[in-house]
Amino acid sequence: MYEEIRPYNDAEASEALKRVADHPLLRGVSKYLFPEADPTLLAGLLKSVNSVDEFQAKVMSIAVEGVIKKTMASFTYSGLDPFMADSNGNYPRYLIVSNHRDIVLDSALIQIILFRNSIPLTEIAVGDNLISQKFIEDLIRSNRMVKVTRGATVKEAYQSSKILSEYLRKRVVNQESSIWIAQRNGRTKDGYDITEQGLLKMLNMSGQGDFASNFKELKIIPAAISYEFEPCDILKAIESYKKKNLLAGEKYVKAENEDLNSIITGIIQGKGSVNITFCEPISVKEIEIADEFEKNVKFQRLGEIIDKKIHQAYKLTPNNYIAYDMLKEESSNSLEFTLDNTGKYTEEQKDIFLKYLEKRLAKVNGDMDVNAIRKYLLEIYANPLINSMKY
Repeated sequence: MYEEIRPYNDAEASEALKRVADHPLLRGVSKYLFPEADPTLLAGLLKSVNSVDEFQAKVMSIAVEGVIKKTMASFTYSGLDPFMADSNGNYPRYLIVSNHRDIVLDSALIQIILFRNSIPLTEIAVGDNLISQKFIEDLIRSNRMVKVTRGATVKEAYQSSKILSEYLRKRVVNQESSIWIAQRNGRTKDGYDITEQGLLKMLNMSGQGDFASNFKELKIIPAAISYEFEPCDILKAIESYKKKNLLAGEKYVKAENEDLNSIITGIIQGKGSVNITFCEPISVKEIEIADEFEKNVKFQRLGEIIDKKIHQAYKLTPNNYIAYDMLKEESSNSLEFTLDNTGKYTEEQKDIFLKYLEKRLAKVNGDMDVNAIRKYLLEIYANPLINSMKY
């Protein structure tokens, strides 16, 4: 029943990674991860892998640690207590719901945190729109990926959502594996992290009881992922600009290899300080509070509970305050920006951010409105601060 969406088992992963090892792109990846080594090193490692756990230990952990070292000024995390083994040595399983800023790194960084602390890794829910080539599917399904199928018709979408919901619930409730899933379909493009009600309704589809009992057994842990310098920020700002300027009836269509370009850019771009905070699990009381409302409002309230935890746990940096103040200076509505950020950053930090913005905006083609894209870019950094001000 779940054959098309579940991660590969050990035997399947071993065969898949041998196929990946022969892909032409691998030499370039190997050179990036292991610049001093023979460019065939990564291919050799992949061909030697015999299990999913071995893939994580031999390849993925080394690759992600390399990205952290090359592209981050610091990498911090907190909130691991709920994941620790009980007195009998058993590890609890959870549904981790986080904000979504980078296609690959969000989940990869969560995995490396768990790996560092000898905690069982999660399975990772990934949209099949990102699986444009077989070698990508082989790679990520060997790394515990659960495929989220996007149906072409309403009926297909319903059926795929139902199967996914059943699979996720089975894995968590039966204590077989924790799952990571983003709070929304696709990355946040404007820095405004919000849980889509559609996600919560999908999760509820497989429940056998009422709203409260269905969500209690999923053991949801929100997680906040914070980047000092947003992965693919200028690409996101340009996409927002293009979508805003579509003609009536037009639909935004991604360019060929646009997702692959975002994956590579997100990995190699400098990210400054990065933090992941695992929040307190959603409590029985919080679920019961959401359950007090009318049917559709229940999902809205539960989403707001998740959002509040993520917004409050998001680690703000000087960039967030600087972007807010820049938008404040340029706004004609004095009531829109009321926060006083005196002392939140230095002139030197502001100068660094301004120079960073100049470099990002230099990538904008001449036929686009640079000032409009600049505003979208600033909003990516200002919105996490604006979200935190709600509470």
